[in-house]
Amino acid sequence: MRHLYRNAATAVLAGVLVTGLAACSGGDKPAAGTAGDGSTGQAAGRPAEATFAAAVKRAAAKNSGLTSLSYTMAGKTPEAGTIEATASMSMKPLAMQMKAKGGAGAESGAFEIRFVNNVMYMSGGERAGGKSWIKFDLSALGQQGGGDPLAGLGNQADKNPAEESNNLTAAKDLKKIGEETVDGVKTTHYAGTVTLDQLRDSLKGKDAAARKRAEKSLTQYEEWGIRSLQMDMWIDGQDHTKQFRTQAASPKGPLDMTVKFRDYNKPVTVQAPPADQVTDLAEMMKGSSAGSKSA
Repeated sequence: MRHLYRNAATAVLAGVLVTGLAACSGGDKPAAGTAGDGSTGQAAGRPAEATFAAAVKRAAAKNSGLTSLSYTMAGKTPEAGTIEATASMSMKPLAMQMKAKGGAGAESGAFEIRFVNNVMYMSGGERAGGKSWIKFDLSALGQQGGGDPLAGLGNQADKNPAEESNNLTAAKDLKKIGEETVDGVKTTHYAGTVTLDQLRDSLKGKDAAARKRAEKSLTQYEEWGIRSLQMDMWIDGQDHTKQFRTQAASPKGPLDMTVKFRDYNKPVTVQAPPADQVTDLAEMMKGSSAGSKSA
């Protein structure tokens, strides 16, 4: 049974991974000639590339300061395959609720994840003892390592999915694609290519915790055989990231994930499932191990 939850966890981990590297810093004050200051042209005496970078950095700064958000994500990840999800997340206190479908080996194709008090709960697919939820203690799983996706969930559960868009600030070929409407909202579309080396360089000066989180994500990209990422970012008139897309080629399959942000800084409440509907994975595995030894 563990393989089912490993496959589902792999899909979710991959999706969250793609939408969660460490944030870049920046000010909230709009720069002249960029989205959010009411002007449309290039700032006097400044190259277009500089104004593009300023717009992306302002959006990155707002992403870093979010207290909560709601979003959807859809696409493909190497090995895990396709995934679609709708989620809400609170940063303080850290909590998340996600309804998703997809992932290699998922029998029902649909499942729900809740993260609260450093515990992950997953429903859907095969059920244990007639109960509809499996409990993962991430503090324990995070210490297991060994490349197990279930352990990896403990490393990625604290990711702000808006922060992946901040990586576009590291692009050397940043360009403005044009004005586009996303879900009825007018946005400016920017794009660029970022190598993993550039992302690592962008971590200089970050605090130790941010570097540690980002390195784990970068390691996963490397394991997929990815060396560079194509990123597209759509920014609205209030300097918020409305949509973000990440693409890359990989020997293990394509990466193509799009995240759409719906609400920012609105209250998000996540509750743990009823205790009588939850099976503790750690306890279940202990029982399985004890049974094997006595056989």
